[in-house]
Amino acid sequence: MKIGFLTPYSKEIVAFAREAGFGSLELNTNPDSPLDPQKMTAKKLDEIQQTLDDAGIEVSALGSYFNHLDPDPEKRRFWAKHFTAMMDLAAKMAVGVVCTFAGRMPDCDIPDSIPDFKKVFSKHARRAEDKGIKIAFENCPMFNRWPFYGNNIAYKPEALDLMFDAVDSDALGVEYDPSHFYWLHIDYIDMVHRYGPRIYHVHAKDTEILYNRFAEEGIYGTGWWRYRMPGWGEVDWQKVVATLHDVGYTGNLDIEHEDPVFHGDRFQEGLVLGLKHLQQFVA
Repeated sequence: MKIGFLTPYSKEIVAFAREAGFGSLELNTNPDSPLDPQKMTAKKLDEIQQTLDDAGIEVSALGSYFNHLDPDPEKRRFWAKHFTAMMDLAAKMAVGVVCTFAGRMPDCDIPDSIPDFKKVFSKHARRAEDKGIKIAFENCPMFNRWPFYGNNIAYKPEALDLMFDAVDSDALGVEYDPSHFYWLHIDYIDMVHRYGPRIYHVHAKDTEILYNRFAEEGIYGTGWWRYRMPGWGEVDWQKVVATLHDVGYTGNLDIEHEDPVFHGDRFQEGLVLGLKHLQQFVA
């Protein structure tokens, strides 16, 4: 098990990861990013791969997070093409996991989004099976506050169970992120036991509850939690790592840096502090 972080690709980022002691990266493949799969050339890919190999950095996963179930047909076609290219790029790079959102029909309940999920991901699952890769859905609700809906259904057991029932493929699984389960008051350790064989990637991100704000705002309010570096919130990382070992997880932990304290000039400082905390529990 190696420790890394989610990031766009650059030579400078790879050099920092190596110098700081990270062993892996989850690379962002958004449109117009340095690793845009629809614009990647063989020459550029060879250069990127050489940089990673020279630094001894493993690519845990490729990630791009968007609404696969966008009600706009043109946008949905674009994202389907992008995700197909993303899976093809992962196969070329010998990266075994691609990470994304499941998507959601924005003004529909979770069960009402399942028919569209099945239509979209039955095709993606077949391609993933053919390429020998896994698709991991991050468990983030992506809620808007008003009107109150989100663009990712894969944030709680009800949705995950419906998704896996709708598309019967081992290619589909979970990108486990305890920070979201924590503020949603879902048992984040139980989720490891429940979905262990389907956990294909892990985001190491913590959550801090601001209890004074929570007392004023309530569950449907805003600003009563914030994401933190591992060890700077309330998630028990020793227990998380131990439970991941219990269920046989053999992948890496990649920090998703959304900590508002360690931002700007302190961005890399935050990553190093998260690394030091996780190193206590990872051999």
